[in-house]
Amino acid sequence: MRVERSMDIAAAPEEIYDVVTDANRLKDWVTIHQELVKAPSGSLKEGSKLTQRLKLAGRCFTVDWTVVQSDRARRVVWTGRGPVRSKASVTYELEPSGTGTHFSYANEYDLPGGPLGRIAGPMVARVTTGELDRSLDKLRKLVERQSDSPPSRHDGRSV
Repeated sequence: MRVERSMDIAAAPEEIYDVVTDANRLKDWVTIHQELVKAPSGSLKEGSKLTQRLKLAGRCFTVDWTVVQSDRARRVVWTGRGPVRSKASVTYELEPSGTGTHFSYANEYDLPGGPLGRIAGPMVARVTTGELDRSLDKLRKLVERQSDSPPSRHDGRSV
């Protein structure tokens, strides 16, 4: 199955890239994120591995992710392995636009369970699409709010 979305975000590609490649920020915008089981510190880059616990349609599961491509502020590709030999691939693409960035997201996944998984596919796709739309809306709001914030200034004087 494949789910794709794209939207314009009023922020620079670098700002968005910094958020989506920081595993510790997943909790801020991914609606199905429950916890990071294991993750490197700092920005994820090609070869980085992390383990994430997710919850979708009332079910918790763990996915082991590997960043297989990372082109700063342009493209990130993650591949994952979940329960019962399920597989997933997530791609973020960022393209500068007149108002900031055109952000594209694609998630391709195989459901476990053979014929049963294929029968459940349409229901899973509906739930996944709804959560994806909510996550991307949270990402847009988070990055745009962050982008609008004036840089903090500290002149060294006590107040």
